[in-house]
Amino acid sequence: MTSRHIELQGRRALVTGGGAGIGQAIAGELAAQGVIVAIADINGEAAARAAAGLGGGAIGLSMDVTDRASVEAGFAQVLARLGGCEICIANAGVSTMRPALELTDRDWDFNFAVNARGVFLTNQIVARHFMAEGAGVIVNTASLAAKVGAPLLAHYSASKFAVLGWTQALARELAPHGIRVNAVCPGFVKTSMQAREVEWEAELRGMTPDEVIADYIRQTPLGRIEAPEDVAGVVTFLCSDAARFMTGQGINVTGGVYMG
Repeated sequence: MTSRHIELQGRRALVTGGGAGIGQAIAGELAAQGVIVAIADINGEAAARAAAGLGGGAIGLSMDVTDRASVEAGFAQVLARLGGCEICIANAGVSTMRPALELTDRDWDFNFAVNARGVFLTNQIVARHFMAEGAGVIVNTASLAAKVGAPLLAHYSASKFAVLGWTQALARELAPHGIRVNAVCPGFVKTSMQAREVEWEAELRGMTPDEVIADYIRQTPLGRIEAPEDVAGVVTFLCSDAARFMTGQGINVTGGVYMG
């Protein structure tokens, strides 16, 4: 692999849900490759802190990915302050946990609003700009739960399966315009979201949190809990010219939990 393939210096990226966790790691890895990053998060203060930690012209802004006007206004800020955008990382996501027959309408709507509608709105608004430019890269954060239905997370799984379906269809539509669209499917990633899920799962399964973590590791052939940086490296690859002939893919980054 030559430097030409991984050259990202000077490109500009929007990363949603970048105030913490996987999104923050993606923003950091892109910035390390010379990308000027706009970090968007519903928590504008977290986005600003994450951007300040990166330097290199990174900016932070508040964005509610479930609201079209908020995404449009946020992306307008990105274009105005960065002078353009070549990369979109639609990473914002949420979860709740409950047995399928006990799910509420609120559980379902909340997960779909952020995980599916949020990706739809972010992709659509940014892709219109990419269409005008004749190029662009989109990477969506799906999940292991987008490949295998996850007990206690049926609604979350459904929303992430939707992300993969959308990614594949959008990739086919935008390919003639020089725009690539892919997704990553992380596994058991150590984040604040996972910490909440471990507590919920332990209670629902009658286990201790440590036993839940041990079960995650048991399911992972590479033998450890995934780090956000494990995902960030794959996302950076997908943004680079090394992945120039990849589109419509849902790349597993699970340590071998799922190999299909």
